[in-house]
Amino acid sequence: MVDLIVGTWIRRGRALWPIFAAAILAGAARAADWQVAKSGDDRNAGSAAAPFRTIQRAADAAQPGDTITVHAGVYRERVDPRRGGTSDSRRIVYRAAPGERVEITGSEIVKGWTRVQDDTWSVSLPNAFFGTFNPYADVIHGDWFDPRGRVHHTGAVYLNGEWLTEAARRDLVLRPADATPLWFGEVGPARTTLWAQFKDADPNRERVEINVRQTVFYPRRIGRNFITVRGFILRDAATPWAPPTAEQIGLIGAHWSRGWIIEDNDIAYSTCSGVSLGKYGDAYDNTSAERAEGYVETIKRAQAFTIPWRGDRVGHHIVRDNVIAHCEQAGIVGSLGCAFSLVTGNVIHDIHVRALFGGAEMAGIKLHGAIDAEISHNHIYRCNRGIWLDWMAQGTRVSANLFHDNGPNEDLLMEVDHGPCLIDNNLFLSAASLFDVSEGGAFAHNLITGTITRRIELDRETPFLYPHATRIADLARVQGGDDRFFNNVFVGRAAPAADQGAWVDQMPHAAGYGLAEYDGGRAPLFAAGNVYANGAMPYDREIGAVRLTHPIAWKLQLSGGHWRLSLSLPEKALRADTRLVTTETLGRAKVPGLPYENPDGTPLAVDRDYFGRTRSARHPTPGPFETSGPGRQVLEVW
Repeated sequence: MVDLIVGTWIRRGRALWPIFAAAILAGAARAADWQVAKSGDDRNAGSAAAPFRTIQRAADAAQPGDTITVHAGVYRERVDPRRGGTSDSRRIVYRAAPGERVEITGSEIVKGWTRVQDDTWSVSLPNAFFGTFNPYADVIHGDWFDPRGRVHHTGAVYLNGEWLTEAARRDLVLRPADATPLWFGEVGPARTTLWAQFKDADPNRERVEINVRQTVFYPRRIGRNFITVRGFILRDAATPWAPPTAEQIGLIGAHWSRGWIIEDNDIAYSTCSGVSLGKYGDAYDNTSAERAEGYVETIKRAQAFTIPWRGDRVGHHIVRDNVIAHCEQAGIVGSLGCAFSLVTGNVIHDIHVRALFGGAEMAGIKLHGAIDAEISHNHIYRCNRGIWLDWMAQGTRVSANLFHDNGPNEDLLMEVDHGPCLIDNNLFLSAASLFDVSEGGAFAHNLITGTITRRIELDRETPFLYPHATRIADLARVQGGDDRFFNNVFVGRAAPAADQGAWVDQMPHAAGYGLAEYDGGRAPLFAAGNVYANGAMPYDREIGAVRLTHPIAWKLQLSGGHWRLSLSLPEKALRADTRLVTTETLGRAKVPGLPYENPDGTPLAVDRDYFGRTRSARHPTPGPFETSGPGRQVLEVW
C-alpha cells in the first residue's frame, strides 16, 4: 500500500503528500502489542485479555512497528520471525514482560528413564519425537573443525539445567560416574536410545531435559531486518559448527539481516555458538577448507549475493548487556554479517571449556570482517580465548574490556588484519594477553599483564578494504610490524608480588612480556609513553621507555558480586613521556594507507579512560586509569 501511494505521489506531484502522511501516521497508530502467555490459546486474538499461547503465533502476526510481549513461563519452541521491521523506528520488538521470568528453550523434558546399572539410566524415544531434526543423529562437522579422533553430536542431556558430557563410546557411560557425568546416544531405524549417568539422582524425579531443536531464536529466511529481542532466558540449542565459510546458526542469530538489537538476555548452553551475526548458507558451505580458494571467494560471493555484503543491507547490529555462557565454539560468532556492529556491556564466560573438540573458531567473541565494529565494555573470562578478530578488522575498536582467567590461549588474537584497528583502555589480565598475526594495530592505554606473541603470515594474501566500506581494495600478505603501542603499562610475571596470587605461564617460549617480541621485525614498531615492570621488556628501538626496578603489584578479586582490581603505580611510572593519542598521533596504517579515525570519518582521540573519565590533554596517565597521583588504588572494574 505504501509503495503504491509513493508511486502515485511521484506521478501526480505534491498534491497527495497529505494523504501519504496520513497513511503513514495511521499505520503508526495501528502498531499492535501482541500478548503471549502460558494460559493463552493460539486461536485467541493475541490481546491482554485473550493472549496467544506460543511466541511463534505472535511472530506470524506481527507487522513492522509491533511489539510482542511474552509473560512468565517456559516456552519450548523455536521462534522463526516471519518478517522484520522496516527501519530503526519501525522495528518488531520481542520482549519479556517487565519483571517476569521468561525462558525460551530448545530442549524438552524427558521422563521414563530406567536404571541400567550403578549411576547409569536409559530411555528410548520414537524418532517421531524429534520431528525432522534429530540432534543425536546430527554429527558436528565443517570447515576447519577438529573432532579430535571421535564423533560428536549436537544433542545434549541436562540435569537440573546443567549439561552432561557426551561419551565417545557407550561402554564409557556404563561405568560409575565420576566428577564429569556422561551421556551417550544411538539412533536406530525407529527409535533413539539415550544412556546417561545421574549420580545420586533419580532422573524421573529431577528435571531432565534433552536437546530437540537446532536453534531457539533464528529466522529461516535471510533479510529479517530491524528486530529487537529483549529480556529473555534463551538456552539449550543443538547448534551446528559455524565456520566463516558456511551459514552460522547460533542459539540466537540475525541470519544475514540488518539492524538487530539483542539485549538484556541470558543466553546459555549452545552446543556450538551462542549469538550469531553471521553468514547465510549456500552450495559452498563447508567446502572451502578442502579448496584452494579459502575464504577470499566466500567474500566475493557474498558481495554478489541476492542480499549483498554491503553496509546498507546487512550488519549494524547491537548486542549489549547480555550474559552469554556455556557454548563450546563461540559466545558470539560472526562472518561478514557482523560489520558495522556494536558489541558492548556483555558478560561472556565459560566458552569452550570442555574442549571435547577443536577447530579454528573458538573464542568468547570470534568475528570475521568486523569492519567499523566496536567491541567495548565487555567482561570476558574463563574462555579458551577472549576475542579473535580474523580477517578485515578494519576500523574496528576494542575498548575498555575486562579480560581475565582466559586460557590456555590469549585474551586477544589478531589474525591477518592490515588495520587500521584501535585497541585501547583494556585490562588484559590473563596469563597470555596478545597473539599478533596482523599489522596496522594501535594499542593505547592498556594494562597488559600476560605474554605477547607475534608472527608474520606470508602464506596467505588477505584483503584490505576501501574506507568504511565492504569493497575490497586489494590483497596483501602480513609482513608484521607497523603497529603502534602508546601509553600502555606492561607487567610481566617473572617476579610477581606476594599479593598478586598464584599464576602459571603455560605459553611457549617464543612468547614474552612487553614489546621485545617485536625486536628485529621487517617493519618498524611505533612505541612511546610505555611503562614496563616485573620483567617486561621494551621494544629495542623504543625511546624513553620507563623501566621500573621495583615490581608493580596487582590483584583482581570478586567480592560481593563486584570485581575489584588492586593496582599500585609508583611515581616513576607517572612520569612517562605520554601524549594524547589521536588520529594525528597514530598516522596511517601502512598497507591500506588509511588513518585511524571514527567510523563516520571524523578524527578520534583516546581522551577517556576505562571508566569514561576525561584524560589529561597534556600528560595522560599511562595505562587504562587516569589518576592524579601514585600509590595503591582499589578500583571496581566490573
